Amino acid sequence: MRIVTEFPRAVTDEPDMGIVLSDGCRLSARVWMPGDAMLNPVPAVLEFIPYRKRDGTLPRDELMHPFVAGHGFACLRVDMRGNGDSEGLMDDEYTAQELQDACEVIAWAAAQPWCTGRVGMMGKSWGGFNTLQTAFLRPPALKAAISVMSTTDRFADDIHFKGGCLLGENLGWGAVMLSYSSRPPDPALRPGWREEWLRRLHHEPFLAPRWAGHQARDGYWKHGSVCEDWEAIQVPVLSVGGWADGYMNTVPALVANLKVPVKGIVGPWVHQYPHTAHPGPRIGFLQEAIRWWDRWLKDIPNGAEADPAYRVWMQESAPPDACATHRPGHWVAEPRWPDSPRITRLVLALSPGGVLGGQGGRIGAAIRTPQHLGMQAGEFFPMGHDAEMPGDQREDDALSVCFDGAPLEAQLDLMGAAVLTATVSADRPLAFLVARLCDVAPDGASTRLAHGMLNLCHREDRERPSPMVPGEAARITLALDHMACRLAPGHRLRLALSTTYWPFLWPSPEAATGTLLEGALDLPVHAGSGNEWSPPEPATAAPWRHRVLREASGSRRIERDLIRGTHALVIESDTGEAENLDHGLVTGERMAERWEIRPDDPLSASADIRWEQRLMRGDWKVRTEAEARMTATATELRMTARLTAWEGETEVFRRSWDERVPRRFV
Repeated sequence: MRIVTEFPRAVTDEPDMGIVLSDGCRLSARVWMPGDAMLNPVPAVLEFIPYRKRDGTLPRDELMHPFVAGHGFACLRVDMRGNGDSEGLMDDEYTAQELQDACEVIAWAAAQPWCTGRVGMMGKSWGGFNTLQTAFLRPPALKAAISVMSTTDRFADDIHFKGGCLLGENLGWGAVMLSYSSRPPDPALRPGWREEWLRRLHHEPFLAPRWAGHQARDGYWKHGSVCEDWEAIQVPVLSVGGWADGYMNTVPALVANLKVPVKGIVGPWVHQYPHTAHPGPRIGFLQEAIRWWDRWLKDIPNGAEADPAYRVWMQESAPPDACATHRPGHWVAEPRWPDSPRITRLVLALSPGGVLGGQGGRIGAAIRTPQHLGMQAGEFFPMGHDAEMPGDQREDDALSVCFDGAPLEAQLDLMGAAVLTATVSADRPLAFLVARLCDVAPDGASTRLAHGMLNLCHREDRERPSPMVPGEAARITLALDHMACRLAPGHRLRLALSTTYWPFLWPSPEAATGTLLEGALDLPVHAGSGNEWSPPEPATAAPWRHRVLREASGSRRIERDLIRGTHALVIESDTGEAENLDHGLVTGERMAERWEIRPDDPLSASADIRWEQRLMRGDWKVRTEAEARMTATATELRMTARLTAWEGETEVFRRSWDERVPRRFV
């Protein structure tokens, strides 16, 4: 990583620029801009998220925004309403209020004397979502967008449902936001911090039950899903994703469907910006961003519009590693997508005897997998290298129904989405099917290339699901996630099928047996290439000035209780404590999760999550603790939570929730 401290234009840093919205709510912005911007105005670039600029995203902000500002932009890192140092209250993610606020901030920035009147918007994850959603609303001053690790369809490809199946991360993210949004403004910036904090605590929602209650693709999910009208986005978009992230389908979808200039880049990365993400190789994302902004916010003819439509890291066969720091491979650059002439389709029949390929025919295989299958699935969106990526799939493969191809005589390049078509039946009205495509090495190690899942209630219509009729055959289409991978000679493809995937998916109310009558796997085969792109090397501004007061620690383990007969995934993380040497704020957080189940009983599933947040400076100290738990009966999902806050050693707030959600289709 190259650290840059001298830029073409000297940069100023304003920690708390106020933006007063039309309803009187004051948002707090940290703004980096060239020192001479009042004399020589610049375009503005907005990042608009709830994750606290004062402490939460500060380490990454200081790497990014001064770098971009030093190349002639005003970079606004704005705390959303109800978070960080901004006023107001937040009700949910991606609300109409949030997006209206973003449009107002864009208009405000465009009207400032230091701005040329042209604004770009960027962000990762939440910020990547609302970048696309704001572009969908067409605020006049917004001229370009960069969306990283985001989605175009809130029901199909977010942390709540996937393939109509309820994700475990739905509860996980509900607990995260209960914790994240519980923290107060910084008293150094907000004299009335305590009143604002208490209002925030009393209003804060526990969102996981709300999300889980929308078990079809209804209007709740359509709001904010830009795939509802691709033509609504009328500004150029650069979309970036990662193969180790949960949002790898977004980039090819945007490149395939937007009618404006759009470019896509997908690397091997987890859910982080690609100049800092694992696994490597990292790229010079900030240079790529500046190239995009220069073209569309400054009209500099740098050829960005002529870049390849879709650039991806073609991962090559490697041993499975949940902590990988590097993935071998090479860059493939496609001028056209999805109609690349280098992609052909290879259809492999599922044949009796567990053969992938062959003559096909009637199979009649019963799929009834134990409830604890899935412990090696990894996180929906891994954030680091703490064993959060998929591990060796052999244990889960051994519990699945598998179809294996013959050892490859030559390398095989795959790029795109594999699609399973099959005729299946189930003996229960509520059931799902999970498909994992794996690269099996000669020594038996199994690396997951892609996975997909389908709630069988959604086999015909995601907006109007219907239970299966027990024993009645149904034709299904199950699309796996996009991938780009080169399998080495001697390796084999494996398709592993299961009716369980814990804790990635919440289990069906009854242990279901699916019967696979016949099927075929449609694979996207790439003609092959050498390295076709050489991205810039990663470079950043100087890191934040801080002092570590207590070191970070963490663990991730699988536990088996031989007396109780349970299997559990246990995750613990402690960020330690660090002091910001610029403004003195000391912060730290702890997290613990336990996902437990018995192999023979889906109703034994339980999830327990606890988050603690700590902030202090001198004699001032606050702490919050958020706890969430989920269990289920055959007819309802039960989610409980508790939020507690302390000022010093005095408890100042406590609230509990006990919510029950009817199980209609999960």
